[in-house]
Amino acid sequence: MSDYLVVLVTANSEEQARKIAGELLEKRLIACANLIPVRSLFIWQDQVQDEAEVLMIIKATHAIFKDKLQAEIKRLHSYEVPEIIGMPIVIGSVEYLKWIGDNVTGL
Repeated sequence: MSDYLVVLVTANSEEQARKIAGELLEKRLIACANLIPVRSLFIWQDQVQDEAEVLMIIKATHAIFKDKLQAEIKRLHSYEVPEIIGMPIVIGSVEYLKWIGDNVTGL
């Protein structure tokens, strides 16, 4: 299993995404978050929804995701069921992966 993850989280606005990412960075639960405006189509409460959202592409570690990151995102998020998907980084530059590990300390 990879020690490093890309975590996908959607937010209802750039303001909410910045707030969540900022707090996660301050707590050193993530090394980086990219914010990308997206259009999301999904089913919620048996209805098709079409919403503008902001996708956060977060870099973190498996240990922090499992132990702290999921809970903190849920605490900060306004959605009843926020998207929180962790995908292992299968391969990456040694220097970049080291940078993630050096900066995600969970302090």
